[in-house]
Amino acid sequence: METTRQQKIGRLLEKELSDIFLIYARNIRGTMISVTKVNVSPDLSIAHVNLSFFPSENAEEMLQGVKANGKNIRFELGNRVRHQLRIVPELNFHIDDTLDYLERIDELLKK
Repeated sequence: METTRQQKIGRLLEKELSDIFLIYARNIRGTMISVTKVNVSPDLSIAHVNLSFFPSENAEEMLQGVKANGKNIRFELGNRVRHQLRIVPELNFHIDDTLDYLERIDELLKK
């Protein structure tokens, strides 16, 4: 169970990362990257970031690109939250495929 502090920091990171990925996705034409959830560890040193990609066919490739630029993303995040957080957590990126899962369930129910 997450504490209130973890939830607040998770929401702060989610908002700032969404802004960063909005700028990052502009460089890659025809794609959209959304931050769906950020879970922060109890010691606030690690943040697990769930990302949703559109179109989802290239999700694995785009995730590798995000991971390759992870240090730059963390640096940009640090510049944005330097007055709110003492230590910027390490970012672990994951694919959030719940929308694909829901779409598949919807297709199966229509049959």
